Amino acid sequence: MTATSPNQLIETALRAADAAARELVMRAERPSSGVVTKSSDTDLVSDADRAAEQAIVAVLAAERPEDGRLAEEGGRHTGASGLWWVIDPLDGTTNYLWGIPHWAVSVAVCDADGPVAGVVMDPSRRETFAALRGGGTWLGNQRLHMPEPPELPRALVGTGFNYSADERARQADVLRRALPLVRDVRRFGAAALDLAWVATGRLDAFIERGVQEWDWMAGRLLVTEAGGAVRVLAPTDTRPAGIAVARAELLEAVVRLFEDDGTGSR
Repeated sequence: MTATSPNQLIETALRAADAAARELVMRAERPSSGVVTKSSDTDLVSDADRAAEQAIVAVLAAERPEDGRLAEEGGRHTGASGLWWVIDPLDGTTNYLWGIPHWAVSVAVCDADGPVAGVVMDPSRRETFAALRGGGTWLGNQRLHMPEPPELPRALVGTGFNYSADERARQADVLRRALPLVRDVRRFGAAALDLAWVATGRLDAFIERGVQEWDWMAGRLLVTEAGGAVRVLAPTDTRPAGIAVARAELLEAVVRLFEDDGTGSR
């Protein structure tokens, strides 16, 4: 059976993310190709997404053939080892296609207890965020520790907008209520990087509904290993699942504010 030491897993995650990043950087200099919509007119995928995912899968197939995979474009592949990889080959596709330098590769490996190792790689800034369960979160050679959180009125909160028009309308209502009650809100368009930025203290919190496991699995570990807390938001009859992260002292206030339906209930 393939060895499963934590250090080997993080090294494989780094190699896989780097293979995808190299493919994306090379393709970013060319005209976009193979761009199609998925769930809605705002949900895009391109040849770059597919090529980046193939680069990751090639590394994993060579180094971790017994592991399972869950990938944004390629779906689920069953493995026999009890480990599975959760892959977003290009988080921030719209930014990438429009030449906005805010996109990332996200690779995590999980066991029955959740993420074991995770990498979020930002080629535009040449930043690599990595975390190992029980081993901390790192930006390059710098270990990250989330700063003490501010009170809610001074918090800088990241969020995102869903592909569904109905959910976007709800999110617009949330922003109308929330903006006067926090320092400000940022919407950058790449959830994996938003979570990495919470781990660094560039954002105080992040909350979004409609994100998938591949968007947040690596970032979740970055946050918890840097001292933060995570709340997975269960789906409701009208809203998709989501995630919220912040220092524990701030998390409940952020969830309460952004999940309020306008009547004081959630």
